[in-house]
Formats: sequence, C-alpha cells, structure tokens
Amino acid sequence: MTLIMLAGAAAGLGLFLLVKVFVQPKPGVAATLARLDAGRRGVASPTSSTAPDAPLGGIDRARLSLGSRLEAEAAARGWKFEKIRLDLAIMNRPFSVHLGTKVLLAFGALVWLPLMAGLLRLIGSNVGTTAPAVLTLAGAALAFFLPDLALRREAEARRRDFRHVVGSFLDLVAMNLAGGRGLPEALMAASSVGDHWAMARIRQALSNARVVGITPWEGVSRLGRELGVEELRDLASALALAGDEGAKIRHSLMARAESMRRKEMSDVEGQAGERSQSMLVAQLLICAAFLLFLAYPATSQILNS
Repeated sequence: MTLIMLAGAAAGLGLFLLVKVFVQPKPGVAATLARLDAGRRGVASPTSSTAPDAPLGGIDRARLSLGSRLEAEAAARGWKFEKIRLDLAIMNRPFSVHLGTKVLLAFGALVWLPLMAGLLRLIGSNVGTTAPAVLTLAGAALAFFLPDLALRREAEARRRDFRHVVGSFLDLVAMNLAGGRGLPEALMAASSVGDHWAMARIRQALSNARVVGITPWEGVSRLGRELGVEELRDLASALALAGDEGAKIRHSLMARAESMRRKEMSDVEGQAGERSQSMLVAQLLICAAFLLFLAYPATSQILNS
C-alpha cells in the first residue's frame, strides 16, 4: 500500500510538472521585462578570467539547452530566483547552465538508484521495494538541491575575497586623492592597479558608468547590488555624499579600509576558534572510543560470567 501511494504521488507530480511546462501562460509586462533582464545578466562579463569558449560536448550541450528552456519558462512565469542569481553573478556563471545541472543531477539519481536496487536483487539481496523507492525520491531531491548548496559555499568564499580586495582598493583611492587627483580619476586609477578578477569587475563597472553617463559611485553601487556585496553599496553611498570633495573623503576612506581589515581579521579569528573547537570535540570522541575499546573485554567477561 505504501509503495502504491508513493508511485501515485510521483506520477501525479510528474503529470503536474508536464502540464506546467507545456501549458504556456500569457506573459505580462513584468514577466517579459524579467526575462529580458535575466538574459542580460546571463551574458558572460568581458572581465571574466575564464578561458575562451571551447566546443560543447554532448552533456554540456544538453545541459545548456535544457537550462535555457527552463530559464525561459521561469522568466515567463515571473520566477526571479534572486538569491541564486546573486551567487551566480559573483561566480560569473550563467543561470541556464545552473538550472540544467540541477535537473540532470536529479534525473541521474532517479535512474541510477533504481538500477543499483535492481543489481542488488540480481545478486540475491532482499532489498524490498519500499526502501528503494523512498531512497530514490530522497536522492533525487538531494541531487536537485546539491548544486545550490555548493554554489552558496563557493559564492561566500568569493565574496570574502572580493571584500579583501575592496579594502586594498580603498587604500589606493586614498593614495590617489592624496596625490591631488579628483575622486573619479582616483577611482579609475586605483582600479587599474592589478589584474585580480575583483579589480577587473570594479574597473569594468567604472568604465560602464562612464559610457552610460552616470556617476562612478552609481556604477559601484550597481555592481554591489549585482554581486550582493554590501560593502560596495556602503562605499557608493559614502562617495555620493562626498561628491568631488576629495580632500574630505580621503580620511574617511582610510578609516573604512581599516575597519574592513579589522572585521576580516575578527572573522578569520572566529573561524580559527570554531575549527579549534571542532578538533577538540574530535579528540574527545577518539578518546571515548579508545576507552570503550579497552573496557569492552572486561565488561563482556563480567556480563557473561
């Protein structure tokens, strides 16, 4: 009965998803604008440090095609996935490839786990029917959300790297201001130092701001919103208040850079303390297991006598 209920639920879910995919809704203005904006963000940035595009293989082509279709369907329904898009923006990855990876991993789990259960039955193992069905559904769900978890971890590490570069960028801006340059020129000159990917993104944002005709701090603010880096948005707000009064903002930028370094140092010390506590717990567990190993023969002999 349990297996029949699970099979019926899976079949009903599959039919519902098929109807949702093939029944095209009438997109409104907001959904159309969201789709166009998603396509704009999906284009790789010219500041990316990745290698030139290589010919796509069979799996990569299927992943890109499936992800593009799913992205179009999601955009037509107004599904934004803002958090995932922020993480993909900092990693400079397209949203369609991420969606295709999620679906293909889930489909692979749905195929691979039943095959393993069938092989176990062939060699004589009694694995039953309910447990493999439950494990298959759980494995498919885990495989579907696993890329999101990996993406979140990588994006947080990349944001920490970006914040470290922002602190150095503020010091360079303050040095250029002390040399007599104006604030826009100091920002561009500071971003031109080094070929780090974060400096390249800041430099590209400043160049785009000049082309579009907006202020450099507005370009920095847009980059902070796109990447989900709050420090850039705070920096843009401070620069907007300062305007062209570079002499007054120089000390503020130096103080902000020092504050960011102190915060980064406290975060590193906190992570080191957490790892030390984890090592202590692991050592205590090993000691407890060793004591149980030593006491087991005597305890077993006393209980059997």
